[in-house]
Amino acid sequence: MGTFLRLIFESFRMASSQLWGNKLRSFLSLLGITIGIFCIIAVLSAIDSLEYTIKSGFSEMGSDIVFIDKFNWGEDPDDNYWKWQKRPDPSLLDYEAVKRKSNLADNVAYSIYTDAKTLKYKSNSVNGGVLMITTNEHKDVNDMVLGKGRYWTNMEYNTGQDVVILGATISKELFDQEDPVGKTIKCYGRPYRVIGILPDEGESFVSFTPNDEAVWMGINTAKKFFAINDKMDRFQTGKILAVKKKVSVTMENMKDELAGILRAVRHIKPAEENNFAVNDLSVISEVLDGVFGAFNVAAWLIGGFSLLVGMISVANIMFVSVKERTSIIGIKKSIGAKNYMVLTEFLIEAIILCLIGGMMGLILVFVMMKGVTTLLPFEMFLSMKNMVMGVSISVFVGIVAGIIPAIIASAMDPVEAMRK
Repeated sequence: MGTFLRLIFESFRMASSQLWGNKLRSFLSLLGITIGIFCIIAVLSAIDSLEYTIKSGFSEMGSDIVFIDKFNWGEDPDDNYWKWQKRPDPSLLDYEAVKRKSNLADNVAYSIYTDAKTLKYKSNSVNGGVLMITTNEHKDVNDMVLGKGRYWTNMEYNTGQDVVILGATISKELFDQEDPVGKTIKCYGRPYRVIGILPDEGESFVSFTPNDEAVWMGINTAKKFFAINDKMDRFQTGKILAVKKKVSVTMENMKDELAGILRAVRHIKPAEENNFAVNDLSVISEVLDGVFGAFNVAAWLIGGFSLLVGMISVANIMFVSVKERTSIIGIKKSIGAKNYMVLTEFLIEAIILCLIGGMMGLILVFVMMKGVTTLLPFEMFLSMKNMVMGVSISVFVGIVAGIIPAIIASAMDPVEAMRK
């Protein structure tokens, strides 16, 4: 153990000597390792950060929820655009059939979203909001949490009372510093009492539901001025049916049961294909995995070329080092140094050189991640996994770059080496 520690110390001393004795040559040689590690780890970290942000945004939808929609989330909507458009939207009939017939569903919610037009409170007005019309189960299916106020009661929902819940941004723009709860706003020219405010979600790189800009209204309330049916303008409204499965039920069984119920309620013949899609988050995850997998391959290709250049540069340093220290190698071997000791010494020296280049690359990645985080609406981070990967790549490159010079040094004849 003592011998090995002395070898590491000696190798570190010689690596430091190489760096300080030939600063420009060492800098240029290690630059390839630094750039290679930077390219690979920076791209992988950016991809990991983006993937985490996107999947976290979608996870708000719930991993135990099945969504009935017109198109399959795993396909490009442009490929069969008109086919999807010809399909009927999820309807109240679908919602009622699933709620009545499903044995595997824990809860079912039906939602319609459309333009909220102009919202008014006294002299203040807001445009660009989203009107979310939903059944009473939405809060339970999507685990809706309010920042202030309350959700509507069953009586308010059933009787279609004029009450609404506002998103945080809409609330701030309409009421500024005033407490919105209990106040009355106008939507589509009708008065509605505000009973709750959603918490501020802030800027989000991906968000399935724009809660901050939304006005939530019960479907029975909306029926007073909307014809809630399939004839609603399908280019200005969106409809989705969300089904939350029971804990003990598998996702596949839930999807199979829903497909059977919907085929029956829509009178689809056995030989006909479904005119609906049954989606869940795993579909999106598979698509994202394929996209980010391609980015990972690109990162390795880009960084690989830089690492190859760096590897050759470090190998060149090691060849020069072996030549400059030939007589020293002869002396060491003549006084008892074994071949493996000489080989290990030069191999560790090459690894240390590459580790220095790799650490410089990781430091650059960390600084870049912190800088980019201040500019983008999501956090960029350097994970422990990528740090370990960067160090591991540096060690591997050091072994490959130093193995041949180390073998040459260990195979030298001590007498011939001392003569040189």
